[in-house]
Amino acid sequence: MSGKKRLLIFFGKIASGKSYLAEACARKWGCCYHNSDVARKELAGLAASSRQTSGYDTGIYSTDFSRRTYDFLISLARKDFARERKTCVILDASYQSSAERQRICLEFAHEAKLLFVYCRCDESVLKIRMEKRLRDPNAVSDGRWEIYLRQKGRFEPPVELPADQLLTLDTDRPLEQLVTMVEKVWERKK
Repeated sequence: MSGKKRLLIFFGKIASGKSYLAEACARKWGCCYHNSDVARKELAGLAASSRQTSGYDTGIYSTDFSRRTYDFLISLARKDFARERKTCVILDASYQSSAERQRICLEFAHEAKLLFVYCRCDESVLKIRMEKRLRDPNAVSDGRWEIYLRQKGRFEPPVELPADQLLTLDTDRPLEQLVTMVEKVWERKK
């Protein structure tokens, strides 16, 4: 993973496997990695693993605070790219609206090659992942089933993204297989 600046954006609904996969790719390729849950809590002055039980679109998950979080992710990516040796950045967030994804495209269109990795899986798998996460004291995400149901109704499929910038993955496969699939597509973009 070298050469021109590269930005990978892992997105999807709650518990779709985006963070698990994004973090694995970042480790393997030595990319800078920024997770929206960590960024959101940092902005709020909270520990990453602190549990927030506010409902959908309230508290640190309100529209205004989400805007601040997404702005912060963009600024983190810009700072990483400004460092001479950092050519690969991974952003990990739901990016549930077409407008949010388009904003990333506009912000980095002339600065980096982009690849959006849309993570998805069956609802039964999502539910199991959320239940497991609730029992994990170190979990960063506050995503719960009732929040997922609200997000599901607002999530906009990525129809606006060009085919050469979008990889759709069903994340119920083994992690190493998923990393390899992302890597193959990414290597073709060099």
